[in-house]
Amino acid sequence: MPVKIWVKTDVAHEGEKETFELSLFGRLFQKDGSTFLKYDEVQDEGVVHTIVKLADANALILRSGALKMRMIFEKGQLLNGSYESQYGTLLVTTDTKTFTHKTDGTGTGRAELVYKLLMQGDAVGTYTMNIHYELEEHS
Repeated sequence: MPVKIWVKTDVAHEGEKETFELSLFGRLFQKDGSTFLKYDEVQDEGVVHTIVKLADANALILRSGALKMRMIFEKGQLLNGSYESQYGTLLVTTDTKTFTHKTDGTGTGRAELVYKLLMQGDAVGTYTMNIHYELEEHS
């Protein structure tokens, strides 16, 4: 199903705060009780293919293409993932504080993730990610 997706990410680190916002079109599909959002981001390095899996108790973000990354989120858990950079594969760890996902079952929903991100064991910030999606209406 075609959907419009909005992603807003606030990053707080050592008193600094940055906000990144994306608005794009993607696809939504559901499998085994989980919601999957699939979209492409065009970045300076090239196109990044992103899949976001939203389950009841956890979430997963997979990126491939110009950027390769795998991050897993589950409230109260420290979970390891990976980030491939030009310097090799780096260990990323998520420490999820909050994860909520609400959907109306018709292709509209929102998710919020609040997590601390560690790269190679060093804290790189606290991230608040809000994802909102809705079915794209064809006129």
